[in-house]
Amino acid sequence: MTIELTKEVKAQAVASIERYFRENMDEPIGNVAAGGLLGFFLEEIGPAIYNRAVADVQERLQARVSEVDLEVHEDEFQYWRKHERPAKGRK
Repeated sequence: MTIELTKEVKAQAVASIERYFRENMDEPIGNVAAGGLLGFFLEEIGPAIYNRAVADVQERLQARVSEVDLEVHEDEFQYWRKHERPAKGRK
């Protein structure tokens, strides 16, 4: 599965990479090179991050599903228990 970014997100990511290089590396990186680096990261490392996120979501969903019976459980055949009259003493 290819990880696709919207144009806006891609532009922000490229700008962030350019800023990172300006502030932390000896040489700045150009727009085209930053875009290429972003593409590399998305293709090479992105799937590992994506797969981890999917596994995290699966764990959370499984935990929630296992709790559903506790949250929505209703006792069966409760009508008579709610409507029982106290037993009258017999002689």
